[in-house]
Amino acid sequence: MKLVIQSLHFNSKPELNNFLTEKVNKLSHFHNQIESANVCLKLDKSDSNENKICEIKLAIPGNDLFVKRQCLTFEEAVTQAINALQNQIKKLKDN
Repeated sequence: MKLVIQSLHFNSKPELNNFLTEKVNKLSHFHNQIESANVCLKLDKSDSNENKICEIKLAIPGNDLFVKRQCLTFEEAVTQAINALQNQIKKLKDN
């Protein structure tokens, strides 16, 4: 699986990239035909503390799955986005 990570409006630390890579690679356990994952991490300019956004687009033959989560930390946003993608993959396989 090809993985592309973008960080908008900030420079992500290697620890965050490693965490993200590990989580995204686990998605291949749920679907073996994932071609690529595009991840976009960005900071919202709101006054809220929950200003960390994670968007993930998965390319699967015949379907593209997309999820967006906004949380207090990037790690939390990534975890919630991955969980949502796991649910979408399970629904896709059930059909």
